[in-house]
Amino acid sequence: MRERTRTSLLIAAMLAAVATAGTPAMGAGKADLNLTDQPGYVPSPAEEKVAPEYLPQPVFFRTSEPPGTIVIHTDERFLYLVQPGGRAIRYGIGVGRVGFQWQGQLKISRKEQWPDWRPPPEMIERQPYLPRFMAGGPGNPLGARALYLGSSEYRIHGTNQPQTIGTAVSSGCFRLANPQVIDLYDKVPVGTRVVILQAAKL
Repeated sequence: MRERTRTSLLIAAMLAAVATAGTPAMGAGKADLNLTDQPGYVPSPAEEKVAPEYLPQPVFFRTSEPPGTIVIHTDERFLYLVQPGGRAIRYGIGVGRVGFQWQGQLKISRKEQWPDWRPPPEMIERQPYLPRFMAGGPGNPLGARALYLGSSEYRIHGTNQPQTIGTAVSSGCFRLANPQVIDLYDKVPVGTRVVILQAAKL
């Protein structure tokens, strides 16, 4: 009887190991996804449903920035649209991977619906398979909307890879799932100030 119990426990442990193989530990994994751009891939409506914490939602937010400012906390993977009364609308975002994160202050210089995509030479050098030009549309890596930051190469934009929201995988741009970037696009005008913050280094 004791031997049978020991065998049952061993089998249960083996089944549990198989079930969890390849599953990242809690608190790890999402920020370390090793994904590349997938031009032409069109996500399904189900794939565009992000986790509840990444949906736009009002939150208390302490800042000295005036209402209407966008504040991006790279380490938190959240973008905040400052509102009156110590509040903000919070959006979940994907950010630049290690070596491509930055901080600064810029303004939205232009806005585009279903923008065309022209990968810069540096990106093509890293990913030679990328097209040199791709017209806007559901399979475009810039997604449904783009907010261009100053005269830089950086943008706040949609994505055809909604599974990357909450991760650090981009080349320095900030991405939102398409339904969320459309919501943000409709709320902010050209000229909006954007403040990008990184975690303080200890």
